[in-house]
Amino acid sequence: MELSEEDLALIQVLQAWPRLGWSDAAKVLDVHATTLAARWERLTSSGAAWVTAHLAGDPKQMLLAFVAVDCEMHRRDSVTAELAAVPEIVTVEEAASNRDLMLTVITRSLEEFSEKIISRLKTVEGLTKYQVALCTRLHSSGDDWRLNVLSRSQLATLRTLASPAGPESAQATQLPESHLDLLPFLARDGRATAADIARSLGRHPATVQRQLNRVLASGILSFRCEIAQRYSSFPVTCQWFVNVPAGQHEAAAAEIRTISNVRLSASTTGPTNFVIIMWLHTLADVMSAELALQQKVPGIEIVESAVMLRTVKRVGWMLKQDTTASGAVVHAGSLGAAD
Repeated sequence: MELSEEDLALIQVLQAWPRLGWSDAAKVLDVHATTLAARWERLTSSGAAWVTAHLAGDPKQMLLAFVAVDCEMHRRDSVTAELAAVPEIVTVEEAASNRDLMLTVITRSLEEFSEKIISRLKTVEGLTKYQVALCTRLHSSGDDWRLNVLSRSQLATLRTLASPAGPESAQATQLPESHLDLLPFLARDGRATAADIARSLGRHPATVQRQLNRVLASGILSFRCEIAQRYSSFPVTCQWFVNVPAGQHEAAAAEIRTISNVRLSASTTGPTNFVIIMWLHTLADVMSAELALQQKVPGIEIVESAVMLRTVKRVGWMLKQDTTASGAVVHAGSLGAAD
């Protein structure tokens, strides 16, 4: 299967507004709403694209950590599978570096991170070493990344559509359990409607609609439209561990955001104080990206780069070898209340 320009355009529209209605999407793409709905069904059923909701990982609300793992080579597959089954470990990647696996972890607190993740790592047979970098500021993430295939007029139309309500000051812990019950359904389908969820939970649609509105307004979730990396024209993932001079992180983040390939940038604790992830066309672009970073961020020190061999799990979704979605979702939807 190959994706057409029309497929890619639809995906970019949903990258901008993952829960946008088909009638509004039709205004942007000048295609009938039912055609877009059918096109999206084809994309999702093949695993080429999907919309998911995941815990936002804002350090002001919860803990986001990047964990490098070493393991015995003959146990690498079993260690990978065991770690991918942990809901709070939202992303698992195999790295071509002195780190065997790179994990992204989201928990409710530092205490929960110690109890649920560190204690778990110590029990995984074949896992020999781990190193933790805690996120102190998330500057940009995969939710912000775009395919950049829409025309100027299409982008202009997209900007005229009503923006979803911005997050309120509500904290994740203020949502009652009845509201948190909705999170697993949104993880599996970020476009799920109140009616869809109500049928599964056996609740009245009006009740679920009120609960859904509150969850969407709470700011604890980030919605994103994902594309199988093989169809994105950027098959190479590279992660850099760098040092940025103290007091220059915000300025550096602003400059790094101007690089369209960036999937994530964050300030961290640990041996280095900043992490950057990009999707690239080829391995040759690694050097070009490093040059761009040095030109845009004065004083940046690139300590280490790691190319990913394979993404096993991305924000809760298990991926096939060819980067398409398997359909299996292992999520931390209840904020760690239960595995």
